[in-house]
Amino acid sequence: MSETPIPPPLTGDDLTADSAPVAYEVANGVAYVTLNRPEYRNAQNSVMTYSLDAAFVRAVDDAAVKVIVLRANGKHFSAGHDIGTPERDFHVRYPNTASLYWDHTDRSGGDQRLAREIEVYVGMCRRWREIPKPVIAQVHGACIAGGLMLAWICDFIVASDDAFFSDPVARMGIPGVEYFAHAFVLGPRRAKELLFTGKRFTAAQAADWGMVNHVVPRDDLQSTVDGIAAEIAEMPQLGLALCKKAVNICEDQMGLRNAMNSVFGWHHFAHSANAEADGDSLGGMDARSMKASAGGGA
Repeated sequence: MSETPIPPPLTGDDLTADSAPVAYEVANGVAYVTLNRPEYRNAQNSVMTYSLDAAFVRAVDDAAVKVIVLRANGKHFSAGHDIGTPERDFHVRYPNTASLYWDHTDRSGGDQRLAREIEVYVGMCRRWREIPKPVIAQVHGACIAGGLMLAWICDFIVASDDAFFSDPVARMGIPGVEYFAHAFVLGPRRAKELLFTGKRFTAAQAADWGMVNHVVPRDDLQSTVDGIAAEIAEMPQLGLALCKKAVNICEDQMGLRNAMNSVFGWHHFAHSANAEADGDSLGGMDARSMKASAGGGA
């Protein structure tokens, strides 16, 4: 456990165009929510998660905001969940926002892991999926494991041609990340291939398989997203909210929510099996080995 001081999550009033680990600004009816922890490839600790939630709440509460864009500073969108930075904060208590469940910090073993991941992983992602305003993921560079979860809760994804994606969590002996939408966003056979191999796939492949809406040159990424957001912003806000709800209902009727509940149980079985075998719920993997398994790179 690191001795590095852990800053508190940002509140809505703390958010600025330069705040970290999440930045926030509004222009022309679009709220830009920016992952801003580039020194750690925007790895997601709980401070970032709760700061991100504060940004989304602010955007939802602002009647002038018509569209939300989720993007990132630095070379990469997100390297996934924080499993190795000095500010890793799994041991810190934060008031639950997404779930009505007991605090994880006074528990141990599988009880602790389940309590925390119900809140900060599945709970938060489901909460954000139901944001009533359109959310666009603007992805560049690496979008790995937990980074996929952030992209998948968005209504659609615009990626630069240098973007790449991967869920190498099977190398931990775990069946993918907690927000298990793989079979729905990729199709079952592609999902199995990518989980079984842990390999990267490119933005072009993601678009071909239906996971990504548009792939554009890196230099055109921001202007392309701005153009799409401006077009959406012209639509009636209630109509957009109801369209989003309608499509989400269809996904859930197709089995997304129930499948995710089931897989989340197997996910935690895998954590416990790892811990029982060798005392490490992550199967001996750390940030460095996970990066290497995803193909390395800066």
